[in-house]
Amino acid sequence: MHINSILQSYYGITNATVTTLEGYDSTNYKVKSENETYVLKQNSYSEETLGILKAENEIFKGLQVLKDYDFPIAISSVQNKTVVVVEDQIFRLLSFVEGAFLGDVEHTAELLHSFGIFLAKMGNQIHSTYQSALVGKETQWDLKHFKTNHSYLKYISNPKDRSLVDYFFLQFDAHISPIAYQLRTGLIHNDGNDWNVLTKYGKVSGIIDFGDMCHSWIINEVAIAITYVMMGKEKPLEVASHVIQGYHAIFPLQEKELDILYYLVAARLCTSVCNSAYAKTLKPDSEYITVSEKPAWELLGKWVAINPIEAKDLFREATKFHPSKKKTNTQQLKRRKTNFGAALSLSYASPIQMQQAAFQYMYDTEGHTFLDAYNNIMLAGHCHPKVVRAGQSTMVKLNTNTRYLYDELLSYSEKLLAKFPKKLNKIFFVNSGSAASDLAIRMATNHTKKNKVMVLEHGYHGNTRIGIDISHYKYDHKGGTGKQEYIIATPMPKAFDSGFKDNGDAGNHFFKQTKEQISSNTNQIAAFIAEPIIGCGGQVPLAKGYLKQVYKTIRAQGGICISDEVQVGFGRLGDYFWGYEMYDVVPDLIILGKPMANGHPIGAVVTTSEIAESFDNGLEFFSSFGGNPVSCAIGEAVLDVIAEEGLQQHAKTVGDYLMERLKKLQTHHSEILDVRGSGLFIGVELAESKEGSSTQLAASIKNGLRENHILISTDGPYDNVLKIKPPLTFNLLDADKLVFHISQQLSIFLKK
Repeated sequence: MHINSILQSYYGITNATVTTLEGYDSTNYKVKSENETYVLKQNSYSEETLGILKAENEIFKGLQVLKDYDFPIAISSVQNKTVVVVEDQIFRLLSFVEGAFLGDVEHTAELLHSFGIFLAKMGNQIHSTYQSALVGKETQWDLKHFKTNHSYLKYISNPKDRSLVDYFFLQFDAHISPIAYQLRTGLIHNDGNDWNVLTKYGKVSGIIDFGDMCHSWIINEVAIAITYVMMGKEKPLEVASHVIQGYHAIFPLQEKELDILYYLVAARLCTSVCNSAYAKTLKPDSEYITVSEKPAWELLGKWVAINPIEAKDLFREATKFHPSKKKTNTQQLKRRKTNFGAALSLSYASPIQMQQAAFQYMYDTEGHTFLDAYNNIMLAGHCHPKVVRAGQSTMVKLNTNTRYLYDELLSYSEKLLAKFPKKLNKIFFVNSGSAASDLAIRMATNHTKKNKVMVLEHGYHGNTRIGIDISHYKYDHKGGTGKQEYIIATPMPKAFDSGFKDNGDAGNHFFKQTKEQISSNTNQIAAFIAEPIIGCGGQVPLAKGYLKQVYKTIRAQGGICISDEVQVGFGRLGDYFWGYEMYDVVPDLIILGKPMANGHPIGAVVTTSEIAESFDNGLEFFSSFGGNPVSCAIGEAVLDVIAEEGLQQHAKTVGDYLMERLKKLQTHHSEILDVRGSGLFIGVELAESKEGSSTQLAASIKNGLRENHILISTDGPYDNVLKIKPPLTFNLLDADKLVFHISQQLSIFLKK
């Protein structure tokens, strides 16, 4: 039946102007008659919907006692019914509530405070109202049922966006689910957004659209309201505090409710973007969906950069509760000193007490968010949901060792080996890069029947006894044991400051030195081991042409070549998935670790069939934890994330941009001697100045960045190289922020 016929037949309204208003679950019409304006709402018929709409009408009646505010009221038909059923459709005619939408007016502190007061007064009126149809109603827009939205995750087209949303699903499980049954419940409006809330004279005056009303956690009313008013704001937490203050003045909130608001806001944003993604598959041209989606994504991006503790304490402050209790650094340092030796070092002059992390962000206990440009182990990003879920789902099912058959081991090894040339077709799993280095040397000496190992000066390969032996960075350091007789240390082939150009000349220069050492130990060298970019040496790429010549010479005298990919592998270098690819060589043994499982302890040695067969000499190889199902599932998840989110290309794009910005900074600061690296594995070498040594300058910049909540490290023979090796979720805006603050710290040091 035509809408005008409905209006005439059931409401006696003729000659009305009817315009369509868009909505999610109902079709809405603005009806303008000669004397009045109304809203006609149309829903598809079901007994459940009929009961809910009748219950809403009863709620409207009860709210009329709040004389200072405006709410819709159901208009009775000529048959004296507030709900009309025509064929398979339900119609209701509601009064049109006048006022300026909250989305159309300036959000002053007074207006936001009045918003909180309004919500609390409305809540006092409806929380305890019993309407069976509403108490039993379930909707994906009810944060109590937030997890029902997880099925919509697949409709979010951008994999990185999907991961961000899924991260907050995990946080909901961790922070809200455990206390869900302690939260106060009652009827709530459940949709206090900018385009439902009305204002007059600088204050909130009413609300419309009760279609999402449900029986839920009372705190959800506040969470939803602050979510929408924070959109597009520079200081979202400050904006939210005004609403919370107003609400709390009328309806006192509990500490436990305030403490989960951060996660409820995230849940509302994720509900919004999940439903928008799904709705776009049904209505791809809907501007209504697009308009509401964009600010939700923007706030979600800001939200993950906010420390949950900062939010919690600001919300507590707004309601006069004490801030959350925290252990001081002094207390924690005392505990650490009691339980550990001083050899276990801490980063930064002022140590950081960390609490949580997400992607490229780390959160300390004081409420600060740190931009992480330091932790290369978390390659896929801190607490990446796909990686976390892989560990959870496997651990709850099976964790055993490689003496059994299980699919996780086979599936992961197949996927990982597919990343290597065909000749590198055998893998041995251990539980760290250090253990992998140890095993690689053992396999090399076993296969070649030789005992000497050639290493690069300033190289680092692990913390086992053999790992220290082959790590010039460790054995030649203060407190080190010195070089063992079976070790041959060859100069680090660093083109910069060598006096030779990196066009092959520097490579030839260093190769000649290395060749002489090989010649002096002919037929005694079991292996040559090198990192493709020497991390602890100061992020030093090997001089062009060097590695290819060394590999050939080592093999000619019966040795094998080992590439330590622990720091640079898995796409971090951007142009290359593995570091050895930079030099057009293929190693005989490859060492893997660190980012392999995004922080979960796992390592591996990849090698050839020939070397693997020689290792099968009757002395069984076994690692209690190497290759266990949980580790393999996590490792495979990391490979999936790298592929799905295009992290290798991302590392190239962001890394190239960051290198360009740093080199531009170099033109303004002679204290920057060199900018080098590849992808998101970058070193910035610093010079001495009249204000202090290069070591002091590097330390000053590192600690200055730490005070500005940015994490990097320093290294190199003189500890004068800034090391930049962030999670691969680090983006272009992060790069800008890092370069800006490095520039600031340079200026501060030079003014001392």
